[in-house]
Amino acid sequence: MRTRLRDHVKERLGTFGLLAPSIAQCAAGAALAWIIGIELLHHPRPIFAPISVLICVGVGLGQRLRRVAELVIGVSLGVGIGDLLVSWIGSGAWQLALVVALAMSVAVLLNSGALFIAQAGSSAVLVAALVPGDDVGGLDRMADALTGGVVGIVAVALLPASPFRIAAKHLSGVLDALSTVLERDAEAIEKRDVELAAEALEEARTTQAAVEEFEHALETAKEITLISPLHWHRKANLARYETAAVPVDLALRNARVLARRTLAALGEASPPPPALAEALREVSEAALLLQLELGAGREPTLARQALLAVAARERPDGLGFSAHVIIAQLRSVVVDLLQATGMEHEAATGTLTPLDEPRDESARS
Repeated sequence: MRTRLRDHVKERLGTFGLLAPSIAQCAAGAALAWIIGIELLHHPRPIFAPISVLICVGVGLGQRLRRVAELVIGVSLGVGIGDLLVSWIGSGAWQLALVVALAMSVAVLLNSGALFIAQAGSSAVLVAALVPGDDVGGLDRMADALTGGVVGIVAVALLPASPFRIAAKHLSGVLDALSTVLERDAEAIEKRDVELAAEALEEARTTQAAVEEFEHALETAKEITLISPLHWHRKANLARYETAAVPVDLALRNARVLARRTLAALGEASPPPPALAEALREVSEAALLLQLELGAGREPTLARQALLAVAARERPDGLGFSAHVIIAQLRSVVVDLLQATGMEHEAATGTLTPLDEPRDESARS
């Protein structure tokens, strides 16, 4: 119980450390946008300026620049339409419905993005329901929203999260998942434990979420290096993560097939030999080596050497059909991970020991 609580606290603190720059961006940006609205634009209540900062900075991982543009324009559109209509027809239930319908309709005609449409509608609601517009015009509020968007982008540039740390954290999740699946399959083969193999398969089926999170995180990291001069020097290290992105995804997909075949093989008359479990464990350890070397900003030479040793290994004799398939999938995982270390596909494939085509023993009779 204590260990679980300690792990949970450690995870929460790690997440806080990752998001702390975004919190600082929101706090500083909201204050700056409010000051600009009052001191430079001379708006008495520039409420939409800090709101836009919070929306823009807090869009989450992936495609930040495009989403910021959608958010700022959507907010400005909703505020403008809402304020103009409220000044003509007043506030109330039917007025609110009309304002929202019109703002979202115009948004659909301009851009079909769900985020853009939602922001136009929600901003119109704020104007119609919460912010009576007697002393501030619609154009003023649109200016506040645009100001907040610009300040949000500046905050991301000047108070950025570490793009390298974002990419490293999420790739670690992917490689941890891959390593865990291979390790559990190895243990299942050694113990000839069908239930453990079933658990490994179930674990493998949940790994796609980690891949998608890494893809979004990598997109965010690339955008930070584009926006922020403070992290331009990180581009070389980040390039290694870009190189690893697609091969690691393919490695996990192959690991899922491997996990299914491991479960099937344990039900056959000739279960996989312990030597196959050893190979699985070596690839599992190589995935963790890759994680450590990329996280340290180094060329993943140790991980590559470990994978090359597995690639050069001879196939055990006397294997059943499912064991042949496990080996084929493991070889595919090795090639994928070699590509993740920076090798070209042909070079990675060329490191494998040539094998005869696996034969289905039942077809002999």
